[in-house]
Amino acid sequence: MNYDNNNIFARIIRGELPCIKVYEDADTLAFMDIMPQMPGHLLVLPKAPAVTLYQLPDDALLSCMQTIKKVGKALQTAMAVEGSTLVQHNGSYAGQSVPHVHFHIIPGPLKGLKPHAEISGDKTEIEAIAARIRDCLAE
Repeated sequence: MNYDNNNIFARIIRGELPCIKVYEDADTLAFMDIMPQMPGHLLVLPKAPAVTLYQLPDDALLSCMQTIKKVGKALQTAMAVEGSTLVQHNGSYAGQSVPHVHFHIIPGPLKGLKPHAEISGDKTEIEAIAARIRDCLAE
């Protein structure tokens, strides 16, 4: 699969489109999913251009995993849950909705999960959760 430099996540990384950011470093970006399957659902993506995990350079994958650990712990604290689920789809056939590798962190149990990429969330609620996550990251 060829990488499309104009996919929505590439445009968010470049600052051309907004996101509800919770964390960013030189190699990764973490922001809230605007179509959350569960309150607190967030995304972590590498800044490196790759459609699937299998195309991602190892150093970019390591950076993603480090960010996942950091924001995942903060997410669990912010949402007062003792666990979370990490999901990563490779290719549209597997359910990938944006052709840029990304990881979903979903807090708590998957019971009551909404459909993937179908229902927009309440922006005020998403912003409030993002603020709690950022507060936990700052501790």
